[in-house]
Amino acid sequence: MATLLLVVIAAGLIAAACSDLAVRRIPNGVSAAVALAGLALRALEGPAALGATVAAAGVLFLLLFAGFARGVLGGGDVKLATAAALGLPPSGVWTLVVATALVGGVLSLGYILAHRLGLPRVKPLGAAHGIVTRVVAIECWRFNRRGPLPYGVAITTGGLIAFGNLMVVD
Repeated sequence: MATLLLVVIAAGLIAAACSDLAVRRIPNGVSAAVALAGLALRALEGPAALGATVAAAGVLFLLLFAGFARGVLGGGDVKLATAAALGLPPSGVWTLVVATALVGGVLSLGYILAHRLGLPRVKPLGAAHGIVTRVVAIECWRFNRRGPLPYGVAITTGGLIAFGNLMVVD
């Protein structure tokens, strides 16, 4: 059962990253699925584990909501990070936060460097040229218009690292 729940969580995180990359929106249903699977995963370990997780995720939510209120984070990012935290023990939430911050920093540096170097304008060439070409073209378009970063990608990567650490420890 735990393996199935981990697969649901990983699939949900990956779906969220793909959606954020494609349209800069993380669907509520994806965050809800990750949250419910995470709660079920922690409930398998007992009420004390579930309570500790809910408390840690609650603290994370409050901190991230403060960032959302200041316009630093999107609402989907707050929901996704909190949903991922619901499947982790408190030490795993810390891993999620640190890994997400590091990946987000690399993502931000990549965008800053691309801006400094002058990202070329790439036109989408159609489906025949592949999804990667289309994603790069769309990112170039967004970048040139100073669009937001797809921070859901950083949260997904941080979440996969945190859940991967759980599997190694267990």
